[in-house]
Amino acid sequence: MRSARQKVLSAVRFTTKMGGDTMISAKEAIKKLEEGNKKYLTENTGSGDISPAARLRTCANGQRPYAIVIACSDSRVIPESIFSAGIGDLFTIRVAGNVIDSHQLGSIEYSVEHLGTNLVVVLGHTCCGAVDSAIHHDPSGFIKCITDEIRQAIGDETDPYRASCLNVEHSVRKISRALDIDHLRKGNDPAVIGAIYHIDDGHVEFLYE
Repeated sequence: MRSARQKVLSAVRFTTKMGGDTMISAKEAIKKLEEGNKKYLTENTGSGDISPAARLRTCANGQRPYAIVIACSDSRVIPESIFSAGIGDLFTIRVAGNVIDSHQLGSIEYSVEHLGTNLVVVLGHTCCGAVDSAIHHDPSGFIKCITDEIRQAIGDETDPYRASCLNVEHSVRKISRALDIDHLRKGNDPAVIGAIYHIDDGHVEFLYE
């Protein structure tokens, strides 16, 4: 009789043979995220594939994330859960206030150019502490680097929700200006978009300019 591990390895080899190397388009990736979020709204636990087979498959064959998600470090914002994603599905970059600097740009560039990802999503959220701090406080130390960037994005806006949207839109523009995504993906219909996660009810609102 085959061991449980042998069965898993067999399943991995079968999946690898059946799967292709073609990355889904940005439009298809957005639909996948929307469907994953819809599923998340009625779940009590995570529903992404974190199985032994998924771990072994991605170990043996590498990662092919269908979306890059730049999210806030807030512990209430978990992209893999929010989009019902599993191992190898999302290339996640987390930083307080979902701000963008050279480190984030380098990570995005890597996933687009070397992993083939076509969709970049900047995911802000409601009740963001970093945005609130930029509006109402004047932090010192390294936190100031974050709030100064957010202030540049939001200007005189004091409404927390609108400020979060402006901050996301600022990061989207910054990515679009800094990286020639079309060139990196050689015309494969890439996209950089923004979104807001509503922490009270769990739904994701995509921001289309």
